[in-house]
Amino acid sequence: MTTRKHVDSELRDAPVTTNLLANLANNLDEEVFETLLEGGRFRVERIVSHGQASPAGFWYDQDDAEWVVLLSGAARLVFADHGKPLELRPGDAVNIAAHRRHRVEWTAPDEPTVWLAIHYRE
Repeated sequence: MTTRKHVDSELRDAPVTTNLLANLANNLDEEVFETLLEGGRFRVERIVSHGQASPAGFWYDQDDAEWVVLLSGAARLVFADHGKPLELRPGDAVNIAAHRRHRVEWTAPDEPTVWLAIHYRE
């Protein structure tokens, strides 16, 4: 199960700082996807995982490309066209082309894994 929420438009327009590592729930039962900013050809999300992984046999196959950076925690991605898993630690970033099939094999179970994802049209 996934939870999606959007930041109030007043907050998006106000000149305030946002700490991407603040207000993290512990021991989440499901990942939280929060849209921080979006425009005609892009969307910026904060994703918070806590031990979640893609369901067995499931592959993301997205219409848009995605650049993602891991801000905290740890994760492992697998790409259908690349047999070796990609281990991610804080500061690691990866660009995923549109329709490049991938899955989240693992996220840290004992701490929040925080991702910043930019989805964009190529």
